[in-house]
Amino acid sequence: MALEYPSVTPPPKVKMARLTLLQQLLIQIAYVQAAAYKNTTSCSPNNIPNPQIYGAEVLSLTTASITGYQLDVPSFSNNWPAQNITDLDFCQVNITITHPGANDSVNNQVWLPTTQWNGRLVGIGGGGYAANMGWDSLGPAVGLGYLAAGTDAGVPMNSSSADAWALASPGNANQYLLLDFASRSVHEMTVMAKQVAESFYGEPPQYSYWQGCSTGGRQGLGEAQLYPEDYDGIIAAAPAINWNQFTLAQQWPYTVMNNEGHVPQQCEFDFATAAAVSDCDTIDGLLDGIIDAPGLCSFDPYSLIGQSFNCDGNSTVVFSTATAKVIQLIWNGPQTVHGVPAEQVWQDATTLAGNSLWYGLLRGANFSTLALTSTLSNGTTAALPFGISDSWIRNYLYRNVSFDTAGISYPTFESLFRLSIQQYDSVIGTSDANLGPFRAHGGKMISWQGLSDSTIMPNGTSNYYDRVSTIYPGTHDFYRLFFAPGVGHCGSGYGPLPDDVLAALAAWVENGTAPEILAASSASAINGTVRHQPLCPYPAVSKYKGGDPAVASSYECANSF
Repeated sequence: MALEYPSVTPPPKVKMARLTLLQQLLIQIAYVQAAAYKNTTSCSPNNIPNPQIYGAEVLSLTTASITGYQLDVPSFSNNWPAQNITDLDFCQVNITITHPGANDSVNNQVWLPTTQWNGRLVGIGGGGYAANMGWDSLGPAVGLGYLAAGTDAGVPMNSSSADAWALASPGNANQYLLLDFASRSVHEMTVMAKQVAESFYGEPPQYSYWQGCSTGGRQGLGEAQLYPEDYDGIIAAAPAINWNQFTLAQQWPYTVMNNEGHVPQQCEFDFATAAAVSDCDTIDGLLDGIIDAPGLCSFDPYSLIGQSFNCDGNSTVVFSTATAKVIQLIWNGPQTVHGVPAEQVWQDATTLAGNSLWYGLLRGANFSTLALTSTLSNGTTAALPFGISDSWIRNYLYRNVSFDTAGISYPTFESLFRLSIQQYDSVIGTSDANLGPFRAHGGKMISWQGLSDSTIMPNGTSNYYDRVSTIYPGTHDFYRLFFAPGVGHCGSGYGPLPDDVLAALAAWVENGTAPEILAASSASAINGTVRHQPLCPYPAVSKYKGGDPAVASSYECANSF
């Protein structure tokens, strides 16, 4: 069956050309060592006792012996490259737990390789409102010899909406399920997976890793913040941290169009994006259709007023002042009313300067995610809300699943922004920059994100890293952040994607080899050729220094362009 989550080829088939010599050696050592890890018990619930989790009860534990498992994943996602997996053999352990008094039912799965376990655990994250993007998402890790684990956090695997579970009753948010989704379930899944491993193999994992993007990235950082000893290494890509800030910011484009009384056609947004790319493409010294430095791009949409262009081959459109204003407001991000300083609306370590409540889309990111519009046959165009932010506002702020968010005014938006932080930051904010206990545990973490991310603002991720660095000047020694130019949310887009983040993390954790770069390759051709380009640790940038743009050696890590 075809899935969104790619799997990784088993160790003998890994494309070694893209890995460093050390990473190749680590993978081969892990493969050889795997022969020593034969399961010491059969795949039966009679041989795997119920895990012990403080504050929770096991409702059921079942097993299934899976042989010849196949998985086809067509595109890069959740840090894995696209590939096809065949002939996986593993023991699937299904554990359902509940928390007395919470009336919840949380499903967990642990997949244990039955012939070639490499002695390591990988926890797999979810996306949006889904704590896990489908149990098949565990397959890629098992394909590399890892024990893999995931949880549904007791909520449906519907990434775009929490409507089915957010409210316990009209007017009352289900705080138990929100806690399960926010943090509790991932921790308990991890504890159970380690116990199951010890029961099955006769010993616990030697190393434990987390891998996730978006919500999966937030789950990983939540582990580092709340349960710092759960994992030795964490991959937190495009993390949905600063949840209350960026989730409200996701609703900003919809609020802008409704308040301005003007809804551009999607082709008008596309026209402005193309103009911004054209204007700022060469900031990095390379003409390739990618804005490598969106923070340096100050393209003004008002410069397009009066220009005419073809709209999707159907009609000619003249770029208007109203459209320019809408686009500028979206790029600016949510603002306070009447220029009131943001610190008067809310104030903590993440408060931005001036009247900015949070960041907007970077120039070069597409508008079709957060500023989606639909033009009807009668020529009228309607704005459509983004599912994740709209569901949050309706269910958790208004506590009314049917509330119509189209009527939210600018002053009301400002109030909702403050309300979301006040009521939920301690539950799901995941913005605590104190990673001291994780560092003391010896943990290592890699975050990466596309600079054309149209779902989670990259500036929010760098904001978090800067705050960690303020507390720990040596942050670089245990936590590194990489940005990928031209890449969208969790791997979409046009630019170079990391080749193997997990191998880089394992080399750091197990051998002390910190990632000076992340080797990356474009999923599709750029100017006719697949590009290989190193991603550099923030705040450094991957700078073109001349030569063939498709070759990694044509780039260097520099302080600026």
